Amino acid sequence: MQQVNVGIVGVGTIGMGTLTILAENAEQIATKLGFSLGVKALCDLALETRPIPAALGPVQKTSDWREVVTNPEVDIVVELIGGTHVAREVVEAAIRNGKSVVTANKELMALYGSDIWDRAIGQGVNLGIEASVAGGIPILAVLREGIAGDRVTALFGILNGTCNYILTEIEKHNTPFDIVLMEAQRLGYAEADPTLDVDGFDARSKLAILAALAFGERITPSDIYTEGIRRVLPVDFLYAHQMDYTVRLIAAARQTPAGLVLSVRPSLISNRTILAGVRGSYNAIWVRGLYGEDTFYYGRGAGARPTGVAVVSDLMRVAREIRSGSPARVSPFAHERLGEYEPIPITRLKSAYYLRFRVEDRPGIIARLAAVLADKGISLDAVLQLPEENWRDLPFVITTQPTTEESLRAALAEMATHDYLIETPFAMPMEGRL
Repeated sequence: MQQVNVGIVGVGTIGMGTLTILAENAEQIATKLGFSLGVKALCDLALETRPIPAALGPVQKTSDWREVVTNPEVDIVVELIGGTHVAREVVEAAIRNGKSVVTANKELMALYGSDIWDRAIGQGVNLGIEASVAGGIPILAVLREGIAGDRVTALFGILNGTCNYILTEIEKHNTPFDIVLMEAQRLGYAEADPTLDVDGFDARSKLAILAALAFGERITPSDIYTEGIRRVLPVDFLYAHQMDYTVRLIAAARQTPAGLVLSVRPSLISNRTILAGVRGSYNAIWVRGLYGEDTFYYGRGAGARPTGVAVVSDLMRVAREIRSGSPARVSPFAHERLGEYEPIPITRLKSAYYLRFRVEDRPGIIARLAAVLADKGISLDAVLQLPEENWRDLPFVITTQPTTEESLRAALAEMATHDYLIETPFAMPMEGRL
C-alpha cells in the first residue's frame, strides 16, 4: 500500500523527538500500519543546526511553512511551533489545502480546538491532538474511546512537570522556591521565563482540553480559577507532613449539582492518595466515573521522546484513515458537538482549608484570627506551630472544618487588614480522598 507522507512545521525539541522515532522505529511502524510513513518536508527557522536523521532520506527543507502546507506530496501536516498566532495560520491553511493535521499545541487547542475540528470536518480531513496534553500519557484517547461508555464525574490531574519537579524538590531538600526554580532552569525543566508553568497557565490550558473531552463542554481557559505555586514555602511541607499530607498543583474538574467547577491551584492532598506519590517531572490524571469508578494514568508529561510518541501515534491513526477511510470518525473532543460552558464560581465549593500565617508575634493573635473565622461561620479544626526562634517572622497554621470558599475569602480579606501580618495569609484546600 502506498506510503503516507508527512510535513513537519517546527523542528525543535518535540520535532526532533518525532523525527528520531519516525527514523529509528520506521520498520515497526510500517509493520503495524501495513504501509510506511514518509517525511517529505520540514520547516524551521534554524534547520541548518538540526541533526536531521539521514535514514529519513531526501526531505524538502524550508523556512516558509507555506511551502509545507501546499506541498502536493504531503498528506499530513504536523504543527509543532507552539503559540496561537502563526500556529493557527499553519493549521487552518493546512486544512484549507486538504491536509490532515497533527498538533502538540495545548494553547491553540484549548482556545480554538473545537472550531478547528469543525473546519476539518468541513474539508473531510482529520485532526490529531493527543500530544497536546500530558506528553506520553494517552489520556485523550482514554477519554475519547477507552472509557467513553462511562459518565465522568470528576477529574484530578498533576499536569505540569515543571511545577511538580519544583514542589517535590522543595519537599525533599527543604529549599525555597526561588532557589529550586533556578536549578530547574539550569537543568532545562523550566523556561527562562517560567510564568506559564509556575503560575498555572500551562496546566490551565491542559485542563480546558481534558474537561472538554470528559464533560462535553467548550471551555474558555480564562474561565478556570488559576493559582500558581510561587507562595509555597518549605514550611508548608513541614506542616503538611505533620498531618500526613503533601502539596501538589492540582488541576481539578468536578461535576456538581450547580454545574462543572474547574480550578488549578496548589492543594494539600493526603499521602494515602495515589497522586501524592507522583514526584519529579511526571504527570498523572485520576478520572472518576459514575459506573467504572476510579482509573489512573501516569507517565512522562513532557520531553522529546514521550511527546514524540504521542505525535507519531496520532500520525499512525490519521494515516490509517487516509489509506483505509473511516465512515464514522471519532471527534478529537469525544463529542459530536460541545455544549457551551457556563462558568460556575469556585466560591461555591466546600472544603477543609489549610491557612498559613507569617506574623510578628504578639499576644492574642490566634484568638483574633479565630474570632474572624467564627464571625464568618468557619470552625477551627487545629492550630499547628513548629518551634521557631524568629519572633519577627513566625509561621503557624490553622486548619478549618469544611466551609465554602466564599466564606473563607471573606475571612481572609478581613484578616489581611491586621497589622501583625508579615504577608497576606496563604490558603490551600485540603483534599482527602479527592
